Amino acid sequence: MATPRMIFVNVTVSDLDRSMAFFTALGMEFNPSFTNDECACMVVSDMGYVMLQTNESIRRFTDKELVDSHVATEAILCLSAESREDVDAFADRALAAGGAPAGPAQDHGFMYGRSFQDPDGHLWEVMWMDPAAVEAGPEEFAAAQ
Repeated sequence: MATPRMIFVNVTVSDLDRSMAFFTALGMEFNPSFTNDECACMVVSDMGYVMLQTNESIRRFTDKELVDSHVATEAILCLSAESREDVDAFADRALAAGGAPAGPAQDHGFMYGRSFQDPDGHLWEVMWMDPAAVEAGPEEFAAAQ
């Protein structure tokens, strides 16, 4: 069996301290070994990280124009939740910490999610899916209901 891949998602932030405070309010932690005054390594899981980078930092990795995430969507970043209540609690913390709503809740019965924008305009979703739907596949699960 192959070793599971790690993922490092890199996003630009205009104020690193503000972004770290926002995500800390959501319960996220940062790896101090990979955090400095231009970049912060936010730990999502033991295999997933979000690198919050200043424009100066991220420009070392690309010559392409940077997206202004307040006016254009570069990606939608989705985090899993343990329950519907966990989705609501996480999204509510994001809004209380300075995030902005990014659309209505999505309720499909077997799957529930909410979305928000962080202070830099990046789109985030928090999603729960019924474990039985994960096991069977959403279409098969829905057909059996």
